[in-house]
Amino acid sequence: MQDKLIIAGKEYNSRLLIGTGKYKDYQQNADALKASGAEIITVAIRRVNVAEAGKPMLQDYIDPKKYTYLPNTAGCFTAEDAIRTLRLAREAGGWNLVKLEVLANQETLYPDMEETLRATKILIDDEFDVMVYCSDDPIAAKKLEDMGACAIMPLGAPIGSGLGLQNKLNIELIVKQTSVPVLVDAGVGTASDATIAMELGCDGVLMNTAIAAANNPILMAQSMRYAIDAGRLSYLAGRMPKKQFGAPSSPITGKIATAS
Repeated sequence: MQDKLIIAGKEYNSRLLIGTGKYKDYQQNADALKASGAEIITVAIRRVNVAEAGKPMLQDYIDPKKYTYLPNTAGCFTAEDAIRTLRLAREAGGWNLVKLEVLANQETLYPDMEETLRATKILIDDEFDVMVYCSDDPIAAKKLEDMGACAIMPLGAPIGSGLGLQNKLNIELIVKQTSVPVLVDAGVGTASDATIAMELGCDGVLMNTAIAAANNPILMAQSMRYAIDAGRLSYLAGRMPKKQFGAPSSPITGKIATAS
């Protein structure tokens, strides 16, 4: 079955993206990545060493020629900080596909959509391919798509909360109106959350804490791999209609007659 995820013109077999934070070390991160089957890994440029020689570097464990590195702006609270971070990332690693997130405050880690929209326009004008972390607001998501974002990434719940999808209706509305990939970003806590996102029609799921903070990150990464596949197949198959009352599973014709 040829069912590829296409982002910025490049095809991927996996619809799962994972991060590089909160693992005990780079080796565990690499092992989780392998178990997950993911081909795209987000890199927090402010927190992960990708350039300072002499210290452990992410590239020593995860080959950037084998996997797509996705620089992100985790920890940025203004458009200017995010833009500067991604320009430095492009200079350091030649990365053009990036994930933008501009946070409103430290408490909620919700996106500041005004700053996000402003940064998106500047980065696209600067010829970046921008995947954008955003609120689960269909109106804001449409604005991002119209600007030229190559992927829309609404939150399922606050970053690192593990609460699962809190507003399935809005996620479904975003999916239905959007022609570029839609990926749930933030809030997934366990495999069933990932499956639900995929059953709503999302093109993929990005997660970090759900895997890194599990008791067994490698096993959780593997479970997420299967959850994404199951949810995608379920969506493509098309679920049965929901009914208010029971309906017999077996046909009612040809029944064995009861004695009178």
